[in-house]
Amino acid sequence: MIINTAFRLLLTLNATSLLVIIFLVQKGYTLGPVLSGTAWLDWTELLPNSVSYLIYFLIPVLSTGGSILLSSKLGKDDFKSGEVERIEHANNSFLPSYLGYFFVALSIESWEALGFVYSVLFLFTFLSQALYFNPLFLLFGYEFYNITTKNGTAIFLISCQKYKKPDEVQIPVAYRINNYTFIERK
Repeated sequence: MIINTAFRLLLTLNATSLLVIIFLVQKGYTLGPVLSGTAWLDWTELLPNSVSYLIYFLIPVLSTGGSILLSSKLGKDDFKSGEVERIEHANNSFLPSYLGYFFVALSIESWEALGFVYSVLFLFTFLSQALYFNPLFLLFGYEFYNITTKNGTAIFLISCQKYKKPDEVQIPVAYRINNYTFIERK
């Protein structure tokens, strides 16, 4: 239970962190002035803005990679051949909602507003049953699927496999994020 809650918090952080990155980039906040205050070097001239933006982007990418590795600590389930009645590719259905976060981030004017908007977004994402869509999983070769089982249960599957038909879904080990969300690792 504690492992699943901690993992869900990490997935929520990964899924919502790009909102903060877009805010930082849009406002022009870079690491140069921050590092210059802590060292004898003038990092403002040594560290171009693009390097700061790359570092900002690498943080959630590495965190997403870490969450994939940590998923092996979750409870295990399986999907036997014939259990899945319907499967739909879900990448395209979640992407417009996710891009909406970017437009919200571009309109935020202050740190206080960012804190409020991010907190609300984080809370709703954490409490949702299946909203762990994070496009950074795509960089690691994962896909998102909405699956309906023979008994009518709707499941959100994060998988590195390329499923097209329900009879192709046979998963010996699927890690349970919550009762309706699973991740299948390579």
